[in-house]
Amino acid sequence: MKILFATNNAHKLQEVQQILGADYLLVTPHQCGVDEEIPEEQETLEGNALQKARYLFERTGLDCFADDTGLEVAALNGAPGVHSARYATSGHDFAANMRLLLHNLEGVEDRSARFRTVVALILGGQEYLFEGEVRGTIMQEPAGEGGFGYDPVFRPEGYDLSFAEMAPEEKNRISHRGRAVAKLAAFLAEHCK
Repeated sequence: MKILFATNNAHKLQEVQQILGADYLLVTPHQCGVDEEIPEEQETLEGNALQKARYLFERTGLDCFADDTGLEVAALNGAPGVHSARYATSGHDFAANMRLLLHNLEGVEDRSARFRTVVALILGGQEYLFEGEVRGTIMQEPAGEGGFGYDPVFRPEGYDLSFAEMAPEEKNRISHRGRAVAKLAAFLAEHCK
């Protein structure tokens, strides 16, 4: 099954393709002629995911899905949350975002956090939402070369490694995005036979 995924981020595309498996061929907005920045102006992860999916559906008419992810840190009252990708700058500067996060947590003992992903699917014109969450802690300093975003500073509960130190298959099995996309995959398998 071919389905449009609202991302041009190669890391995210590869991660989600691995989770969904060979039964699905993900196409990007660029491949469908949508080259402009897809808006995400809402104040919730659910709102952003729906806004992106609706934007693509209106322009292409294709079944599609979009996700939005936030890192919610307890000591920062849930920040950076919906603003995770643009925490330090207006762009997606992962290194700057991590530096600001670690700066804001200097001297803070409670470093508990959670990653949350919401996936919005538009299938046959109907809208569906799927959520995945993983709890963990923010490490004192980055570790690992894998993943992207905040992966080098996030250690999931029950593990001694950051997401960036894990093999992609291991991370995908337990990650917030992995859990949300697994729910999406189960739904698609049930409804697209």
